[in-house]
Amino acid sequence: MWFIANRTTRRYHHDHKTHAPHDHHHHDHGHDVESRKSGTREIKVVRRVLDANDIMADRMRTVFAENNVFVLNMMSSPGSGKTTTLQKTLARIMSDLRCAVIVGDICTTHDADRLAQSGAPVTQINTDAFGGDCHLAAHVVERAVADLDLDAIDLLIVENIGNLVCPAEFDIGEDKRVVVLSVTEGEDKPAKYPLMFRECDATLLNKIDLLPYLDFDMDLARTSINQIHPGMPVFEISAKTEAGFDAWIGWLKSQVQAKMG
Repeated sequence: MWFIANRTTRRYHHDHKTHAPHDHHHHDHGHDVESRKSGTREIKVVRRVLDANDIMADRMRTVFAENNVFVLNMMSSPGSGKTTTLQKTLARIMSDLRCAVIVGDICTTHDADRLAQSGAPVTQINTDAFGGDCHLAAHVVERAVADLDLDAIDLLIVENIGNLVCPAEFDIGEDKRVVVLSVTEGEDKPAKYPLMFRECDATLLNKIDLLPYLDFDMDLARTSINQIHPGMPVFEISAKTEAGFDAWIGWLKSQVQAKMG
């Protein structure tokens, strides 16, 4: 079912179709999984899910390439300041790039409402209707993209569901992945959730305006990230004050321009 508010900017998508299961949920996803026993059976089920997702992601990547659309997958834990970062990012780049946003959340349209204020087309995906998945998969993104005019988009930003585990496992046909880590979360998060930082192409260390009030060890955080993903760009930013945004925006624009040619 589609709920449309402000036809030019917001499309809220609640998908009731059956979706694929994955190994981080404890609820039943339907006929694909008859039992959730540990061991070989479960591994085979998960492998089938990931393989099917990769096939769809490759198909979406071809669609995006044919339409010359750069896709950025933004990931983080809840409360990292990801939405505010995107608000400030859109304000800085929309004069140069035609942008659209897909927002993933389990419930509510709060983030989509905020991002729609930018004037960019925003599509909301809520996963509560089919079990509350903690990530966006390629087939869900495909349905959301169907409502967008790709010929009118240079940069499609996907704000993934807040989670440092599941989203890193699912390719959605994106060109680049960025993880937002708030300094309020602690410098140990890269070491605790290495897959996320290994799979991403850049890290935004957000809320640096709060550093005077925290015991966050920036050197340790950077060292940990570099050990997990050597050479990955790390941008120290404040979504509140926009400190550090010039370097972040410069990197993003260069990535988009490289694809556009």
